[in-house]
Amino acid sequence: MARNCDVCGRGALRGNVRSHSNVASKKHRKVNLQMAVIAGERVKACTSCIKTASKQMAKSIA
Repeated sequence: MARNCDVCGRGALRGNVRSHSNVASKKHRKVNLQMAVIAGERVKACTSCIKTASKQMAKSIA
């Protein structure tokens, strides 16, 4: 199963870590995914999408 956000589609970042001698080592940074209920549906969402959804819910209630 892919580690991507079901809401925004954001996935892992890949790149290089450079040492003092400029030797490249591979770096893999994963997204912080959490299971959450958004719009009555259980989804795997990144924390920024969960935060945005909670802000929108609070705004619609107030």
